Amino acid sequence: MDILLEDIRAKNANKITWIGFFVNLILTVIKLIAGILGNSTAMIADAIHSLSDFTTDIVVLISFRIVRKPPDKDHNYGHGKFETLATIIIGIALFIVGLGILYSSIKNIYLVIILKNNLESPGIIAVITALLSMITKELLFRFTLKIGQEIKSSAVIANAWHHRSDAFSSIGTFLGIGGAILLGDNWEILDPIAAIIVSIFIMKTAYDISIGSIKELLEESLDVITNKEILEIIENVDKVRSPHELKTRKVGNKIIIDIHINVENTLNIIEAHKINDEIERKIKAVYGNDTIINIHTEPEDD
Repeated sequence: MDILLEDIRAKNANKITWIGFFVNLILTVIKLIAGILGNSTAMIADAIHSLSDFTTDIVVLISFRIVRKPPDKDHNYGHGKFETLATIIIGIALFIVGLGILYSSIKNIYLVIILKNNLESPGIIAVITALLSMITKELLFRFTLKIGQEIKSSAVIANAWHHRSDAFSSIGTFLGIGGAILLGDNWEILDPIAAIIVSIFIMKTAYDISIGSIKELLEESLDVITNKEILEIIENVDKVRSPHELKTRKVGNKIIIDIHINVENTLNIIEAHKINDEIERKIKAVYGNDTIINIHTEPEDD
């Protein structure tokens, strides 16, 4: 992919991410205000979940600014690990927030069931805000997913599904708050129950955000299916014999591949080099031009 196409790709990614950024910022503020004014723990929890989308937008924007910097003397394989580290920090912070909301919600349920205390009934502003959030985040999900698929960006596609998770949590909030309002004073407990559901969404989102990045920092190899596909590509290159010692890992969005191959003893260095070029071309056609491939060429044993 040439520089012009890469710039267009980055421009489209930044555009949709900035749209999501401001939508999430506005939704977070509205939900927080509605949760406070409407006395809804579930809505406050939903506001925190929107904040998770907001922070994910920041990660995507940073990644397209920093990761596109060329490798330098301190970062020979590029700057992809910065995105990885930031993602882990955000995931840990979100998980702690989710635990806090879970604790608060369980405490409120304890007050109602065990201590027989009454909770203040949530206001209509909270249920209206939940409905607004459901519609807005579903539309944002569809728009972001479309752009992500067009530019083939895993980060943008992941961000789209993050919007969808927020839409789902708003459904739980809407049902919990709406049930508490419609069913009367004896059902205020539905609001903290909905908050528990949302807190679980937040912690799951935090886990999903963090686990892949943690594996990447620990230099975990690519999955078995991807490794098998890489070997199949190499095996189908003419005059390649017995590809072996495959090692793979990720640096940000880049894939790094180390492989040993055998070639006929009669080939000269120019012919062997052409085989390596063909391997690189075919692999990059599948996994992108940023893929880093190190090939160790050995003569085939008699």
